[in-house]
Amino acid sequence: MQTIWMTAHYLAALTHRRFSALARTRDGGALSLEWIVIAGIVFAAAVAAGIVFNNAISAETAKLP
Repeated sequence: MQTIWMTAHYLAALTHRRFSALARTRDGGALSLEWIVIAGIVFAAAVAAGIVFNNAISAETAKLP
């Protein structure tokens, strides 16, 4: 679960940095609806990737002698 959290945090920070570099707005740290939606999408993608990777790793380890 820590891997999923680290992945989600990294993707959210990266997305935030890129969008803030493009927008260059002066509203400091305002948490708008757009950021909440972006964070939700990034988190859902990280959870889905974690589940897929965990299942793939479990399937491969089951094949080991």
